[in-house]
Amino acid sequence: MGLFSILKGKKLKTKTCAAVIVAAGSASRMGGIDKVMAPIGLEPMLVHTVRAFQENAFVNEIIIVTREDLLSEAARLCKEACLDKVKSVVVGGASRTESVLNGLNAVSKEIQLAAIHDAARPFVSQEVITAAILKGADTGAAAPAIPVKDTIKVSENGVVTDTPARSSLKAVQTPQVFDLDFIRGALYKAMQDGAELTDDCMAAERLGMKVHLTEGSEENFKVTTPIDLMIANAILDEREGRL
Repeated sequence: MGLFSILKGKKLKTKTCAAVIVAAGSASRMGGIDKVMAPIGLEPMLVHTVRAFQENAFVNEIIIVTREDLLSEAARLCKEACLDKVKSVVVGGASRTESVLNGLNAVSKEIQLAAIHDAARPFVSQEVITAAILKGADTGAAAPAIPVKDTIKVSENGVVTDTPARSSLKAVQTPQVFDLDFIRGALYKAMQDGAELTDDCMAAERLGMKVHLTEGSEENFKVTTPIDLMIANAILDEREGRL
């Protein structure tokens, strides 16, 4: 029996969950390609990503955060793809933290958990989503992660200063799942303090919250460069039997 088959039978302890999908970046490393609207197969990347959460039984509603110039297009794509869990499409802010907060503020009042996900991770599986939501419901903060394959060097001015033990390092992915009220407060605090965050777990960690890691997936990678987009199309081709 697969992991998802086991997890499907679990209860979420009556907690409700919203997926906040962040698609507000400038895609500066994509060589002029608007990555969330870039096609993977016959559909834009954003549609693939949103559909993963549409199909998850533990997700009650979806909020999409994007640039102002993409608001109407994102809403149209979701309507045409019958992604009816999408509650609203809201404009992002000047930073990722502000964008996530805009999304969290659009979540329905009765929702208790937030699953914050990068729109540029279109191949997140049901197993990865479900495991993170269940752990987040139990602990208040959870995120998928995979082992680091490369040896990591810490450097200063181009000179190696440390080599952390690879066995202790994890590459953290999304969705990162939190108690909604807690993560909203943690992100506000981080923004007020001028803290530079590269993910939402850092906001929780700053306040002493322990983030529990769940099993991620190598296919749940973030499309960042044109080469990543080529890989994404190859993965879809393989899944659909074209390779």
